[in-house]
Amino acid sequence: MIRSVTLLVVGLGLSACSDGVSDFPVRPASQADLDEDVTIIRLDESNIDSFDIADTVAQQTTLPGNGGWTYTVGPGDILSILVFNHPELTMPAGPERSAAETGFRVQSDGTFFYPFVGQVKAEGRAPEEIRAELMEDLAEYITDPQIEVRIAAFNSKAASVTGAVATPQRQPLTTIPLRLVDAVNAAGGLTPEADAGRVRVQRNGRTYMVNLESFLEHGARAGNPILRPDDVVFVPKRLPEEVFLFGEVSKPASIDLAGDDLTLTQALAQQGGLDKVRADARGVFVFREDRGGTTVFQLQVSSPEGFLLGTKFKLAPGDVIYVTRSPLQRWNDTISRLLPSVGAVRTIDSTADGL
Repeated sequence: MIRSVTLLVVGLGLSACSDGVSDFPVRPASQADLDEDVTIIRLDESNIDSFDIADTVAQQTTLPGNGGWTYTVGPGDILSILVFNHPELTMPAGPERSAAETGFRVQSDGTFFYPFVGQVKAEGRAPEEIRAELMEDLAEYITDPQIEVRIAAFNSKAASVTGAVATPQRQPLTTIPLRLVDAVNAAGGLTPEADAGRVRVQRNGRTYMVNLESFLEHGARAGNPILRPDDVVFVPKRLPEEVFLFGEVSKPASIDLAGDDLTLTQALAQQGGLDKVRADARGVFVFREDRGGTTVFQLQVSSPEGFLLGTKFKLAPGDVIYVTRSPLQRWNDTISRLLPSVGAVRTIDSTADGL
């Protein structure tokens, strides 16, 4: 990132040395000297609302199979079975033995042994189903048997929580649905650098993006799904989300968005505004890279109406704001000189991310 910013500052500094006369507002005929993947857009009342990017958090994915939750028994689970009025069929827990220690463990083949009945299939069944079968089988030996079946130890199913949480861990699933926010809280909660808007859940060989932040801030149910057996939750660290402000402003700098919305007018005001002597208020440019190329937005702030318009233009991470100087440069010279610098920043950052 330091190399990127250094290169950008050098590029912008060289650009500022050009003299000439700017052609404002930008006209289509003036764009002939630029590459085809460069688009110039002059911001005005007619189009400002179409560039609202307030929701820049990761897209919300609805995980499949989250309509409800029913726990089914699996190998390793321990069952506690109580037959009322028949203590000989119940393994009682003592002062030194818990129900989990005296219960019936489900074996690797998914069954457990029970007196008079023999091997009972348990895997993939709810406790109520096992209870119904035992009642039917024991009816041959006991008149109207009354049975309670519950899970004394949940060992067969779990989900894992990793990444930017206080205590990454494996959490057992029980008869109570385990939702994402509960799993994160059980893991000690999010760390200060966690990015709750881009939580990833791996399920059945696929990775889903879940916006936990949308649930925490707005109660969006899709942001707090029920976890399933073998789910792996990964909470990433929040990457720096900066915009860069250069040119004829009082305090050129990079501004960390920190997940918050920031408008063009706010960014200019935060850094002391335009240089009253050298800046040309007609030449405020925002460079934005995307897959389709580079979009250059032009905003005139020579009047209060321009600054008011700038309050509707929300900045995106990676935006480069540049204010031209006076005497004015030709606008296309400005853009042509800035584009290689902006492009180089993107190339270096992409290379750095791949290391």
